Amino acid sequence: MAATHTVTNQAPPLVGYDVFTADRALVEAVERHLDPALLDEVRDELSGFGRSAGSAQVQEWGTLANEHPPKLRTHDRYGNRIDEVEFHPAWHRLLGKGVAAGLTAAWTRPGGHLRRAAAFMVWTQAEAGNGCPLSMTHAAVPALRTDPALATEWEPRLTSMIYDRDLRPAAQKAGVLFGMGMTEKQGGSDVRANTTTARPLAEDGTYELKGHKWFCSAPMSDGFLVLAQAPDGLTCFLLPRVLEDGTRNVFMIQRLKDKLGNRSNASSEVEFDGTWARRVGDEGRGVRTIIEMVAATRLDCVLGSAALMRQAVAQAIHHCGHREAFGGRLIDKPLMRNVLADLALESEAATTLAMRLAAAYDDGSEQERAFLRLAVPAAKYWVTKRCTPMVAEALECLGGNGYVEEWGMARVLRESPLNSIWEGAGNVQALDVLRALQREPGALNAYLQEVGRARGADHRLDGAIKNLLAELADLEGIEARARRVVERIALVLQGSLLVRYAPPEVADAFCGSRLGGDWGSAFGTLPHSLDLAMLVERARPVA
Repeated sequence: MAATHTVTNQAPPLVGYDVFTADRALVEAVERHLDPALLDEVRDELSGFGRSAGSAQVQEWGTLANEHPPKLRTHDRYGNRIDEVEFHPAWHRLLGKGVAAGLTAAWTRPGGHLRRAAAFMVWTQAEAGNGCPLSMTHAAVPALRTDPALATEWEPRLTSMIYDRDLRPAAQKAGVLFGMGMTEKQGGSDVRANTTTARPLAEDGTYELKGHKWFCSAPMSDGFLVLAQAPDGLTCFLLPRVLEDGTRNVFMIQRLKDKLGNRSNASSEVEFDGTWARRVGDEGRGVRTIIEMVAATRLDCVLGSAALMRQAVAQAIHHCGHREAFGGRLIDKPLMRNVLADLALESEAATTLAMRLAAAYDDGSEQERAFLRLAVPAAKYWVTKRCTPMVAEALECLGGNGYVEEWGMARVLRESPLNSIWEGAGNVQALDVLRALQREPGALNAYLQEVGRARGADHRLDGAIKNLLAELADLEGIEARARRVVERIALVLQGSLLVRYAPPEVADAFCGSRLGGDWGSAFGTLPHSLDLAMLVERARPVA
């Protein structure tokens, strides 16, 4: 008789593979948008990083960092206030490799935003939580550039590829990390309702802050960009964690948030009481100063969600390629193939859009900046909204195993709502799109030029563009239908990019389902006449 615990018909772990080269949509996006002179160098760089992300060691680090979440140490054993957060060693290893890979160095490298975006997607699939300090540090650069003196002092440290975890004066460090503190408990996304105050100390732009931040990202960072009410209104400030003389700034961590997901990363409430800070930009223009940081972190939300979607579909296809049921492999069953193809389609559309936005950052022209003004909040709204239902469906492909912690999909599912909430939830993004439409006609023109490049290639896309223009013709009373409008803006943009760049089978499936209406209300409802096997095979990870 066979032993009762002989293990058969279980999929092996998806490990020991190159996360980058296994993702055809991502590889093609890099090849499409990057300067050909850089291509060989960047491909090798990303492939090496992809092998690291797919290794057993790094995946174990991701598991450990989440199983051993950060701990708050408010005081040392003598009773001195220290306000430190203790992390598992795996967290520091992950963060160190992310910094060394250039995830905070986009602003100083050729093709920097595109290569960073691809690397960010790769690394998020290993562990998503450490993306927060990497994203904040990356995004602080454009805000600081509003003050040339501050930028000269801090930018070389922010864009360094050296990770230094010690708390000491920033001038003594080869590399630093940044966090952000905007929202307060009484206002949330309405930052103009903030009550934290800033009292000028001298004419040199130094201030003393007093107040409380309901969410402060990455509290063990070396510096923070925060908003506070100065005499002339809401203003942006740079708050160093350690002062130049080596003493700790007043930065009292009240508690760490006990979050649904993102458990490896510390999110905190902090209190300021006589906290020293330097003004960034003019008084009363805090939102305008920090908005460049917010825009960059919103793109990272799109990239992060696209990465989670890619990891989910890779795990689902990998599992179904090994698991047998009802006389054959799950991947060969027509209904499961439809589900997997639909998931792969959603993932490719998200990746293609995210990488197009990253390429626009590298371009930097007035046309591309106008395009980003509309496309970033629209993409942030739609891609992050699609992440959770897609990950949940992918988890179901693993059956009961998907619901068990040690298989990894539960962690991905808990992570999936986060990017839709952080940096402005869905309604904030939708209203931001409306503001761009109403106040910046150049943004709509740039968007229409972009989608217009695919006009005439697919009748369903042409119809969707026409319907969108009709929807935009009357902006009166549009707020109540803002989500509907923004969804169409994002879908039309995704469709136009896939028509131009993806294989015909992918573009046909997207336009027929997402734009043509030949689709159900759940994943796995694509028209059966499509080449579903091709869609699945294109998304299959090689391990």
